[in-house]
Amino acid sequence: QVQLVESGGGLVQPGGSLRLSCAASGSIFSINTMGWYRQAPGKQREMVATITRAGITNYAYSVKGRFTISRDNAKNTIGLQMNSLKPEDTAVYYCNTYLLSGSRRDYWGQGTQVTVSS
Repeated sequence: QVQLVESGGGLVQPGGSLRLSCAASGSIFSINTMGWYRQAPGKQREMVATITRAGITNYAYSVKGRFTISRDNAKNTIGLQMNSLKPEDTAVYYCNTYLLSGSRRDYWGQGTQVTVSS
């Protein structure tokens, strides 16, 4: 079992910045990849950025160059620095990880709202 707790988010004007954080607890020794996903109203949940324990990152094309994912393995946390925010970045952002034990089991945080609006 893995528990994920997010913090950060809020309301920001276009062009502004926000930082999200996620802390993992539980069976954290089995975790490799952690990441951020988002879901806007009426849309499917989509991957924003992921990072492996070794620090290999992957970004959605729409956020490349604007968002930066980071990880602190000692503290079992990940962060998402979001710069140059756009209204289309408005969504609920979820922290994610998964365990592989025969099959994949995903774990999600409770979600945090990010609203980009003037």
